[in-house]
Amino acid sequence: MHAQAVKLREDAFVAASRHNDRPMDHDRRQHKRARTVPAMAPRPTIKNIAERCGVHPSTVSRALSPDMKHLVADDVARRIHATANALGYRLNLAAAALRTGRSGLIGVLVPDIADPGFPPILSGVADQLDAAGYATIVVDVGAHGSQQQFVDRLIGRGVDGLVLATVSLRDSIVKHCLDAGIPAVLVNRLDGSARLSSVASDDAAGMRLAVEHLVELGHVSIGHVAGPPDVSTGARRRAGFEASAARAGLGASATAVEIAASYTREAGHAAALRLLGRKQPPSAIVAANDLLALGVYDALAACGLKCPIDVSVVGHNDMPYVDMLSPPLTTVRIAQRDMGEMAAKLVLQHIATPAAKREHIVLAPELIVRGSTAAARS
Repeated sequence: MHAQAVKLREDAFVAASRHNDRPMDHDRRQHKRARTVPAMAPRPTIKNIAERCGVHPSTVSRALSPDMKHLVADDVARRIHATANALGYRLNLAAAALRTGRSGLIGVLVPDIADPGFPPILSGVADQLDAAGYATIVVDVGAHGSQQQFVDRLIGRGVDGLVLATVSLRDSIVKHCLDAGIPAVLVNRLDGSARLSSVASDDAAGMRLAVEHLVELGHVSIGHVAGPPDVSTGARRRAGFEASAARAGLGASATAVEIAASYTREAGHAAALRLLGRKQPPSAIVAANDLLALGVYDALAACGLKCPIDVSVVGHNDMPYVDMLSPPLTTVRIAQRDMGEMAAKLVLQHIATPAAKREHIVLAPELIVRGSTAAARS
């Protein structure tokens, strides 16, 4: 920057030499005006706020700290916050991190940000963390991303904890987080060894609701489009489907299962085509999630079949807008926002108390009956 300034002055000198017929006092006035810079107002400080409010600076520090604001009377805290906003005070996060050893940041890893099922979970996480004074960094891992690389980058940026919606049943990232000593919680996912705290829906209960609903409608041949078997939701929902079908007296030949390679509409389409191509196709299909159910709709259309006249369909999750499909999707609603809020509370608990016991919270699902299921054809 200094070298650039010198060059500019040299150019100005050369120009002045070439045009020496200009009055010298005019050049001085131009030079003086060019160097006139408005003075910047000093940044407001905690001391400024304290003087305005008539309190000690330490009281201001406590009132502006998410971890310590409970130590200040509500009316005083409100006055301090109002004054801070009026003065344009902004907390120096870097200085606060050095002082407290915490960044106030939580990393959240999701497998696919475009999946409509995740925004309600993220909303619950972010709102709960924001209320506690934390900011959220959301990472879309994607189909080919490296969880470990993303986790290491987040840890390198000083995040205080992690919420993981990307973990498979036997995932090395669990041990990686434990070895790194970073507080981590699973949401909508479980690891096979239950080494991290988690919040998930009761997948077995959800499948029981779906199968019992179809049996009550008279269906005796029910297929299942299962999710990926290495993911807890895929494995546990398939196990729940098979157990519920057996409990209802349906034999293995009447409960065909096709596995979707991923939780995508395209994978659901391919798996449903395999079900429908069997010698004895099912009269109803239960999908492991709503995106797979959309693929089932596509497969039915490709085969010239109508839902629910020819085949009834049940989804899982109740992601946004499935009530606007034609026909509106009958599905198992999971408490996605509650799941996110509870995961945030758990990670904050582990940050505050590193030795806290692991918790595994299971939320009850609910069957939402819409237009995609009907009585079996006689």
